[in-house]
Amino acid sequence: MQRKPTTDNRQPTTEPKQALVLYSGGLDSRLVIRLLQDQDFQITALYFALPFGCGCCNINCNFNFTQKEKVRLEIMDVNKEPLLSEYLDILKNPKHGTGAGINPCKDCKIFMFKKAKEYADKHNIELIATGEVIGQRPMSQIPSAMKTIDEQLDFEILRPLSAKKLKETHVEKSGLVNREKFLSIRGRGRKEQMALAEKYKIKYPTPGGGCFLCEKSPASRLKHLLEKNLITEKTLPLTMIGRHFYINNTWLVVARDAKESKTINSFENRIPDEKGKPSVYYSNPKEKETVLSLQQAYSTGDNEKERDKFKKYKL
Repeated sequence: MQRKPTTDNRQPTTEPKQALVLYSGGLDSRLVIRLLQDQDFQITALYFALPFGCGCCNINCNFNFTQKEKVRLEIMDVNKEPLLSEYLDILKNPKHGTGAGINPCKDCKIFMFKKAKEYADKHNIELIATGEVIGQRPMSQIPSAMKTIDEQLDFEILRPLSAKKLKETHVEKSGLVNREKFLSIRGRGRKEQMALAEKYKIKYPTPGGGCFLCEKSPASRLKHLLEKNLITEKTLPLTMIGRHFYINNTWLVVARDAKESKTINSFENRIPDEKGKPSVYYSNPKEKETVLSLQQAYSTGDNEKERDKFKKYKL
């Protein structure tokens, strides 16, 4: 018996459009996610955990937002190898200058964009977007800085919040995105973004924290530690705490409170805290006597004379 031909009325399925958004956790990158979702994109939010301060909220805060918005969250942890060594090399040898401290903002952006591109290529994502706004940050978001950054890339970055103020990208020309649905925000004001947040009912953290590299005092210390190649994945937590000294080719870190003592106590090269005395980390075990003297100088009590002896070694 001959079988009758059947008719398949099912429509061919199409893959959803994919976009990679560099996500800081702040309002601007949250808005970009929503703007692209409005154009039927499936979003991956790429968060860079940088060693010396980054982003506007912690991992839990970022996770909660991306879960709520049905967005995939990917974290690139630059505190760990091999990314840490690459990043420290940028700090040692910034090609495009620094700000008031040792903040290589342009080189940092280039680093993140290139890593984002590697991720996008690996996952067949055509579009890379950021929440950058022209004129919002003096070191990396003024037109000349954006031009410098873009010239170092062999791909384009979409900036939806300022798109209408910028040259049309290939994803706009091709029709992958609708340029008319993007914005023309410029400058440091936040009124337009806040109005959009209200429209989309987006909760967002208060801007804060900032980059440790921008601050002159810690930047000077970090510069010294970088020159001496003392910052590693293991010692990185020490760079953000305590009082720092450099004596006889030895890096010493004195805890200022119980929390910092706990961090220092996790290292092998340390004098532990005891009643009235702080923990002290040392990079060179041969300097035990110096370490004990430093611990005594910063113990509780009137030790100004002892502390004065160490002032010239302070980082």
